[in-house]
Amino acid sequence: MKSVKTRISKSMPLGTVINIADNSGARLGQIISVRGYKTRTRKLASAGVSDLVTVAVKAGKPDMVHQVVPVVIVRQKKEYSRPDGTKVKFEDNAGIVLRDVRLGTPKGTLIKGPIAKEVAYRWSQVAKTASIML
Repeated sequence: MKSVKTRISKSMPLGTVINIADNSGARLGQIISVRGYKTRTRKLASAGVSDLVTVAVKAGKPDMVHQVVPVVIVRQKKEYSRPDGTKVKFEDNAGIVLRDVRLGTPKGTLIKGPIAKEVAYRWSQVAKTASIML
């Protein structure tokens, strides 16, 4: 995983319900933890674009509901700025379910909607299955 030279605002704290933007069988999920988030005591962990989170599936196919799965955030509503000065924001908060976290391979074979360019830098396997990148 490469690092991106941009400061992405972390706008999704624990408990946020996000859309799952692939065909893995999940539709909605609730963030229950953020991988690698360190902060002071009693502050909620929060996630932004290209962060790895753990999600409890709330809606979708019956075999996926109530599962706990790793997800990469690919879109966020809160705008953030890139190093070239452009500001980016999306219509919804969305993520992609991963099959293998170490390799970053997505569980689904199709990604619905665009993904952020920062995700492509950090998760190259997710970028291969994406059709639109902003």
